[in-house]
Amino acid sequence: MSEAVSFQKRAARRRWFLLTPALVVLLLAASGPLLIVVIYSFLTPGDYGGVVWEFSPNAWFSVVLERDFFTEQLGFADAHLSILWRSVKLSLMTAALTFALGFPTAYFIATRPAHKRDFWMLLIMIPFWTNLLIRTFAIMELIRAEGTVNSFLLWTGVINEPIQMLFTEFAILLGMSYVYLPLMVLPIYASMERFDFSLVEAGYDLYGSRWRVLRRVIFPLVKPGVIAGSILVFVPSLGAYVAPRVLGGGKQLMLGNLIELQFGAGRNWPVGAALSLTLLLIVTVALMFYVRAAGNEEGPGHG
Repeated sequence: MSEAVSFQKRAARRRWFLLTPALVVLLLAASGPLLIVVIYSFLTPGDYGGVVWEFSPNAWFSVVLERDFFTEQLGFADAHLSILWRSVKLSLMTAALTFALGFPTAYFIATRPAHKRDFWMLLIMIPFWTNLLIRTFAIMELIRAEGTVNSFLLWTGVINEPIQMLFTEFAILLGMSYVYLPLMVLPIYASMERFDFSLVEAGYDLYGSRWRVLRRVIFPLVKPGVIAGSILVFVPSLGAYVAPRVLGGGKQLMLGNLIELQFGAGRNWPVGAALSLTLLLIVTVALMFYVRAAGNEEGPGHG
């Protein structure tokens, strides 16, 4: 028995020894940069960028507070709070819109014959083969004043002058929904592919309406895929940079743009670091919600 225990200990030490290089790289590559950002958020901004190694909590106060230029009175940082609210709002709306489009799309694919599903999934994956910036410019071409949508509406006589869609929150929402739609479809489809559709037939046999079967039979069983897709869409939407920059035209900033502005033209690295950590905290809360929701889904099955 002692020899077996000794062998297990040696094997465990050998595994840890082999894992050490990977753990060191992971620690330096992941935790190292994050630690630098945390330190920078508590320092004083330099005159021309960079930081001065003097402790200051002002960057964190600047996330939500600002001092009046004339009276020195503290008040809420309306610009930062409005950008924060716009980021959360558009991210939630993007998740909702991609769900509204992705759920029926995934259901359609899952109900096709098995030999045809790969073709439909290929169509969903094709946008991932194109650069994100190119896809964003494609949306821009569609909704600009002289773009495809306005030209068609003018030609059909529906409108008399072009509709201003570009450089609005609608444009950002449309762009992010188009870009992140596959991230919603894939996890929902993965859940539906394992779904036993004989349960749907049983629901109809029990005189359940289509809406009732969808709400009481289909949705509860594919809910983990819906939650996973929502997180996969919400998290990158919250830190989106390209779509707000191109489709918002610098007029509808989101957190990603504000962070870039602080590190770039604003030359205030501590505030940029504090905003980056604020974004990280929001993402962490969203992931905690996902873990809790996923745990609730697994709980009844394990009881």
